[in-house]
Amino acid sequence: MFSLLEPPFFTRLREARRVLVVGAGGGFDVYAGVPLALALRAAGKEVHLANLSFADLYGLDLGVWVDHDVAAIRPDTAARGDYFPERALAQWLATQDLPDTVYAFARTGVRPLRDAYRALLEHLNGVDAVVLVDGGTDILMRGDEHGLGTPEEDMASLAAVAGLDEVPVRLVACLGFGVDAYHGVNHSLVLENLAALDREGGYLGAFSLPRDSREASLYLDAVDHAQRRTPGHPSIVQGSVAAAVRGDFGDVRFTERTRDSELFVNPLMALYFCVDAPALARRNLYLDRLENTALMRQISSVIEEFRDELPHQRPPRAYPH
Repeated sequence: MFSLLEPPFFTRLREARRVLVVGAGGGFDVYAGVPLALALRAAGKEVHLANLSFADLYGLDLGVWVDHDVAAIRPDTAARGDYFPERALAQWLATQDLPDTVYAFARTGVRPLRDAYRALLEHLNGVDAVVLVDGGTDILMRGDEHGLGTPEEDMASLAAVAGLDEVPVRLVACLGFGVDAYHGVNHSLVLENLAALDREGGYLGAFSLPRDSREASLYLDAVDHAQRRTPGHPSIVQGSVAAAVRGDFGDVRFTERTRDSELFVNPLMALYFCVDAPALARRNLYLDRLENTALMRQISSVIEEFRDELPHQRPPRAYPH
């Protein structure tokens, strides 16, 4: 039973002792999990952070690999290039005297990615819960919408985790409502999908990241640190969420990368929208087709083929208010 006094997301995690929080869509998605990880650690849980990585992992030293396709990134991990969100986060965690290993999954298809998850779970001596975090909401797209955003990495992560039946609790938390409009996502359809999940018992509600909380303060510091560590590739998603948490509104400028776009930073971006991962997977119209993929480009091809077969797409709708 849920209660108004506690968000259902945290009710589902109440009995968990070990939790793995994973950035589903790569890049800086793992930063959306930092406030959740901090809150869960404060509640006495053992929390580990991981991310589907866009970095050049195969250039790493052999000693960092936990198993095929999953590496343990520390603050001093050497790598080629300056784009390495997992290392930037590990370095920030070290400045806060927090556990400073961030695990990085290679960008693969579903089959090797699920194997990498299982290898990491064994390395961690098991977990009671996996929380996928998405910067934005395109992980909530079922496949027949007019625009899907950038679904490949999100769907690889969702399919991999949905198949981890040995993990009792598997959840998805989205932070940054509205950000994906710039990748073609229609957020009236996002709300329609959440309503459908609610009817099936898969929607776990929404809650805000309060500006005056410890979690928000540290999140803002982590995002600022990441922007300074990767000045050539600052995260638009996390920058937008951070601006919303600070109380900014409208066309906020925090990076030159958005100079040709008009942003709409607003308080909805600081809300977590949460769902049950297996329920979300069941509602997806093509996820089963991804089961035997080995490469990320195969996922792209499967999605394209599925879209070509659709008799029609759900058209975008304007939010009426």
